[in-house]
Amino acid sequence: MVMEQDIIIVIDVEATCWKSAPPKGQTNEIIEIGICLVDMEKIRRIDESKRSIIVKPERSYITEYCAHLTGLTQEQVERGILLKDACEILKNEYLAKKRTWASWGDYDRHQFERECKLKGIEFPFSSNHINVKREFARAMGLPKEVSIAKAMRIIKHPFEGRQHRGADDAYNIAFILAKLIAEKKI
Repeated sequence: MVMEQDIIIVIDVEATCWKSAPPKGQTNEIIEIGICLVDMEKIRRIDESKRSIIVKPERSYITEYCAHLTGLTQEQVERGILLKDACEILKNEYLAKKRTWASWGDYDRHQFERECKLKGIEFPFSSNHINVKREFARAMGLPKEVSIAKAMRIIKHPFEGRQHRGADDAYNIAFILAKLIAEKKI
């Protein structure tokens, strides 16, 4: 398969979560897919590409803890689409199978892999993945990986939006990725 090199798709997922172990029969499920694109010709994020796909969980519910963390309520996710439909959007609208994609750490990749396998859904992305969290720590000579918010403080750029909202996190990750690429640190 020929890879498209024009765009990098930056993804950030939010998933159902609990203060401690999930209740019996429930498991972490994607509830939001944040998307922001990085234009590789101009080496900058495409501001108008910021998007959020709300996903309806099938085997879990939004707790008060999760709602406080993500800002998403059970009512909002009930109006979302199924993960299989969200994956079709990623494959068809974003050509995710043909493009490099990126996320902050490996959590997002592992969550997609696990949940797609569990639900019998084709994994929507290519095998070309950039772990921006690891690349940032390496490029900055940090002893360990840091959060998105801490990375933004390190590069002296304000975090834009609300932390733990997929679209806002993806938007900030895209800024960091574009900066690393422009400075030839990745």
